[in-house]
Amino acid sequence: MRLATLRTEQGTRAVRLEGDRLVDLDAADLGELLARPGWRDAAGTGASYPVEGADFAPVVPNPSKVVCVGHNYTHHIKEMGRELPSYPTLFPKFADTLIGARDDIVKPAETDALDWEVELVVVIGAPVRRATGAEAEAAIAGFTVMNDVSVRDWQFRTIEWTQGKIWDSSTPVGPYLVTPDELPGGVRPALEVSTTVDGQVMQRDDTGTLLFDPVALVEYVSTVVRLNPGDLIATGTPAGVGHARDPQVYLTPGRTVVTEIEGLGACVNRVVEEA
Repeated sequence: MRLATLRTEQGTRAVRLEGDRLVDLDAADLGELLARPGWRDAAGTGASYPVEGADFAPVVPNPSKVVCVGHNYTHHIKEMGRELPSYPTLFPKFADTLIGARDDIVKPAETDALDWEVELVVVIGAPVRRATGAEAEAAIAGFTVMNDVSVRDWQFRTIEWTQGKIWDSSTPVGPYLVTPDELPGGVRPALEVSTTVDGQVMQRDDTGTLLFDPVALVEYVSTVVRLNPGDLIATGTPAGVGHARDPQVYLTPGRTVVTEIEGLGACVNRVVEEA
């Protein structure tokens, strides 16, 4: 099953992909839908919208929390010159950072070091705290794509990264939530991830090489804080970020960045100047 949050003239709507139509599921967005018991069986209203030209909102526009994981692919850890971690490295994002899968990325005027990071994202479908084993697996509604756009010069001003990760309206996420039953590996999917910038491949790896897999991350994060339906866990990025290249390469206005995950879809975003 493929679910999304669609912008319409009447506001956002939770929808399910059926052929070339997006069927209305009688909820304002996926966060509202996932909070309902039995959301997998939502019948919908009968209304539908064409996929062609669809204006996707962030897959969950207002999650109660977005938890991001750093240093979770072996090659990326090595390119950044760090040791393999014993525990997940966590930092937050906020709902105000999220944009749709086809929205423009507005380059902040304060930086010339705007970078890309393709990430597999876990979408939570049930409230959990201190989840283990089957409970953690059952809490995963599905997966989506994120480009964890990073403002590197602000990120590395201090040893704590958050200020480089939470810029307003900077982070594409979507277009679809895809349920685990559609993916090889289910709740531990093995999917190719990639980033291209103006058609040039910058990142390519496989989610099967994650140090901490999605179920382990649900277990770990839910030990610290309650996870609610619609919450997002971004699982980290592979090698190939612009900051680690020699010479360094960054996103500039006029470039198009595509972050794609096999079986989930792609965020396709043009970089523009801030008005």
